[in-house]
Amino acid sequence: MNKIIFITIFSLFYLSASYYVFIRGFQAMPNLSGLKIAYAIIFWLLSISFIVSRMTGNGSFFVVHEITTWFGVFWMAASLYFFLIIMAADFVRLINHFYQFLPSSSSPNYMMIKQITLLISIVAVSSLLFYGYINAKSPKLVKMELKVDKNGGKYQKLRIAMASDIHLGTIIHNGSLTKLTKTINQENPDIILLPGDLIDESLGPILKFDIGAPLRNLKAPLGVWAVPGNHEHIGDFDVSTNYLKSLNIHLLVDEFALVDSSFYVVGRDDKDVDKFSKKRRKPLKSVIADIDPSKPVLLMDHQPYNLQESMSQKVDLQLSGHTHNGQFWPFNLITSRIFELSWGYLKKENTHYYVSSGYGSWGPPIRIGSTPEIVIIDLIFN
Repeated sequence: MNKIIFITIFSLFYLSASYYVFIRGFQAMPNLSGLKIAYAIIFWLLSISFIVSRMTGNGSFFVVHEITTWFGVFWMAASLYFFLIIMAADFVRLINHFYQFLPSSSSPNYMMIKQITLLISIVAVSSLLFYGYINAKSPKLVKMELKVDKNGGKYQKLRIAMASDIHLGTIIHNGSLTKLTKTINQENPDIILLPGDLIDESLGPILKFDIGAPLRNLKAPLGVWAVPGNHEHIGDFDVSTNYLKSLNIHLLVDEFALVDSSFYVVGRDDKDVDKFSKKRRKPLKSVIADIDPSKPVLLMDHQPYNLQESMSQKVDLQLSGHTHNGQFWPFNLITSRIFELSWGYLKKENTHYYVSSGYGSWGPPIRIGSTPEIVIIDLIFN
């Protein structure tokens, strides 16, 4: 029911915004024979393609799903920026209503201004999407050194490779995953931590074509560990987790593991698990009740809410993702308001936090105002 409610609300909002963009574009189109009809047909085919892609993701309509996904996600990003441009233009029109500075609607120049604005908008949005696509395909490598005042057992230094929000699926597949695997392996990490949203919600293509296969080549002597994110729950959770295990990834769901008798890796279930199932995640205090607090504690929690909780439980390092640092401007301004730490590093008392902007993308393979990343942390024990 929660999935149905989410899809319904999203679809209504998306189609309402699309209608607003459609009407303004239609009004600006030249009155040439057949042009407005062609515009209407193409516009609505593109607009509904994203919704169709969501509906065909877990069925056997793989060709339909792939075509509608690629057209749909790019059009969704384009619609966002057309929407913002039109909002800005309508704001100018509102001001003009009180302080006349534009030609009147009866002026022959008025229609020309609308058509020039339409052309400039198309060029601007196309250029922005091209930049965002190149940016999304160019992950950066973030390196840092952090100190923990605990005995690391067999390790004076632990090299951690972290990548969150991979979203493997129709958009993020073999090429991107091969690049991820190669980059991480070149850094020779001791352990690899993947804090959630490894899988996008459309499982059909992933299973049929074994899209995650390159991740089996990840190499770290202490293993590859992960936790579920909200997208593993939006899809079929059991199928998602079984597939991740087939990629030689150790999944921690409200549990911990003592690694090489030296430190703990703790994995929490996603904060929104109760929205997609009858389960509830355990309080962190309950999850780590049986650990030895003298050993270092590394925590993966997909959504970086309530940072105070891990600090109060003496966690040494928390790794999170989920935010994508907004992925598209201006959403990064919104996520920075919602989360205490939307992206980057923070230290509270003796607890280190890093929230990654993620490696992949949800929806369009486009990032504007946010850059994908792989994070390498050298943890120094004292």
